[in-house]
Amino acid sequence: MYMNCVMIRLSSIQDVRTFVDTVTKYNMDIDLSSGRYVVDAKSIMGIFSLDLLSPIKLCAQTDKEEDYQDLLDDLKAFIVNE
Repeated sequence: MYMNCVMIRLSSIQDVRTFVDTVTKYNMDIDLSSGRYVVDAKSIMGIFSLDLLSPIKLCAQTDKEEDYQDLLDDLKAFIVNE
């Protein structure tokens, strides 16, 4: 199982919609975490329960590293370079 994490920022309601539309295309477990809260990245309601003023951590689990790289390519607009 391949798992990796990256920091992202969702700055607007439209960002959240676009993000959820993108991650739902992937058949892998994707979680978002902020502080001690962890939610399913495919859940709009879950995402809105997080603190979106700060970057949030995205963690994805998949059997293929290529799938993770494809996901990162699709989400590059949201990835925060710290």
